[in-house]
Amino acid sequence: MFSGIIGALGQVISLHSGARLSVDAGHLDLEGLRSGESISINGTCLTVAGSSGGRLDFDISAETLACTTLGELRAGDKVNLERALRVGDRLGGHLVSGHVDGRGRILTIMPEGNSIRFEIEVAPELSQYLCRKGSVAVDGVSLTVNTVSGARFCVHIIPHTMEQTRFSCYRPGSSVNLEMDQMARYAERLLHPDRQ
Repeated sequence: MFSGIIGALGQVISLHSGARLSVDAGHLDLEGLRSGESISINGTCLTVAGSSGGRLDFDISAETLACTTLGELRAGDKVNLERALRVGDRLGGHLVSGHVDGRGRILTIMPEGNSIRFEIEVAPELSQYLCRKGSVAVDGVSLTVNTVSGARFCVHIIPHTMEQTRFSCYRPGSSVNLEMDQMARYAERLLHPDRQ
């Protein structure tokens, strides 16, 4: 489990054959890190296959490549990194599993007061999990949904988040990983037990 509070911006070193990802962990605290631990990369929970100095290696399954934007990464790209929560850690965002529900697409980026408004489009089947003032994780960043209109929603990004995450790299048309709020998914399951 993760909190959606990004620990550091890392940088892609390489993505071999679309299945082996190597990342420079930047300023991420790696104290005590062992192979087999979980790290969220752009909101996707991956298992550390190896590490050396500040370099982290991950194997990516075909299923993960199909469901996320990780296969689009190139050497030099910035990535959001977060280590898994430990019992007793502060939960500054919301509970994020690292299980990506699908991709979104940035539609517009507009300054608004002291923040920047990002409008994001989701697949219609994911829009039912969005509600005003609900939670969503965008590339692993815990955010509050400000408005919802059909399959589009808006979030407002403050300067700190712009500086500490990939949000400064996005342009209209950029693809992002989305994890919808777990409470919304469980509520749907209770209301519609026959749906898969």
